[in-house]
Amino acid sequence: MRIRPVSTVTCALLGMTTLFLATPAHAAAPAAARTRTPVAIGHRGVPVQAPENTLASIDRAARLGVRWVENDVQRTKDGALIVMHDTTLKRTTDVEKRFPGRAPWRIADFTLAEIQKLDAGSWYDRGFAGERVPTLKRYLQRVDRNHQRLLLEVKAPELYPGIERQLVTELRRAGWLDQDHVKRDLVVQSFSAASLKTFHGLRKDVKTGFLGAPKVSELGAYAKFADQINPSHRSVTAAWVRAVHTVKGAHGRRLEVSAWTVDDGDRAVELARMGVDYIISNAPHRVAEALAEDEDDYAPDYSAFSFLDEL
Repeated sequence: MRIRPVSTVTCALLGMTTLFLATPAHAAAPAAARTRTPVAIGHRGVPVQAPENTLASIDRAARLGVRWVENDVQRTKDGALIVMHDTTLKRTTDVEKRFPGRAPWRIADFTLAEIQKLDAGSWYDRGFAGERVPTLKRYLQRVDRNHQRLLLEVKAPELYPGIERQLVTELRRAGWLDQDHVKRDLVVQSFSAASLKTFHGLRKDVKTGFLGAPKVSELGAYAKFADQINPSHRSVTAAWVRAVHTVKGAHGRRLEVSAWTVDDGDRAVELARMGVDYIISNAPHRVAEALAEDEDDYAPDYSAFSFLDEL
């Protein structure tokens, strides 16, 4: 090792100190927050650019590079599974115009043939006129074709007795219960603990997520049938995320956290630093960009200190 004058080494060390002090204060984060960058999930596709829960919406997400999409499954009057968020058809179709005398236009009161006559795109923009409410089968096929992954919510299962078993059958028929899909491409979630328990009992190999923010003392009970705890982003704190991560879920791995619904890049970065694993967003491409920029801005750059090798 060559000996340098003390003044040179001192200046170098002072320079290092200056560089560290110049780092923005908010760059500091709990260790757990820096283990990975959260994955952005498209909430019902990418609703800021296309009508939610439609094939057009997940196609747009795919073009934007969004690998995970979230969608909702419900059941028609004649027993078909379709993709739709609301329990009524009023907000996102022209059902009032086509069937004016059938308020409140609940999904469960319409047959699949009737629902497939509806326009599910014009309410959003005339450019999407003629977009249809997709069946779950067709939706799964499109997600596969797009090489995407699926966070599937069982919506209002109390309205559709037995939907969990029917969902298992539909997923199997569509090829979504093979080893590859189960291992990396599918998570089933619900606000209903009872429904999630039922689904887990039918297919213990499939990852599941409970929608909500249980107390820390309750996490062990949920971990018996869930692999994720998925809260509204407003209820998330760093301490709560750390507590969730200390508990092992149904498959023996630490519980994950998917926070919803976040469209603001700054808030997404805050959640990332709290340690969340996934962020569900109506604008997942924007969230992904914000997370990538934050990772670039605050990743340590040790090249500036290469002179230490010569000390």
